Amino acid sequence: MARLLFLLALISATLFAADDPGLDRRVRTLAHELRCLVCQNQTLADSNAPLAIDLRNQIREQLAAGKSERDVIDFMVARYGDFVLYRPPFKASTAALWLGPFALLALGAWILWRRVRRRAPGPALTDAEHARAAKLLE
Repeated sequence: MARLLFLLALISATLFAADDPGLDRRVRTLAHELRCLVCQNQTLADSNAPLAIDLRNQIREQLAAGKSERDVIDFMVARYGDFVLYRPPFKASTAALWLGPFALLALGAWILWRRVRRRAPGPALTDAEHARAAKLLE
């Protein structure tokens, strides 16, 4: 009997939640902060993958049950890791994500500087060197 009541409560909460614009806004906002685990380059809000739909429904259920946005994010991170966050926090395991682009930019600038430096013209030839070069080319 308790399971039946729980199931009815869950179904009614889901039906009434669909009519709650505040809940819809919270779900959309939160779905824009989480990454689709299938698409990997889209947020949950942008993805139409079946897993993304399931995760959006899970977000809706948790928010409708009274959990905060932070609780839902913590649940998703505990379940899927920092990868699920569209903007992962800076820590040792995500340092490459944050510092990698800057390191590649610095490496590219260094390589460019070395190539330009090698191609820079040397000192101008003296008159004697010009005369010798002309004699060799004749």
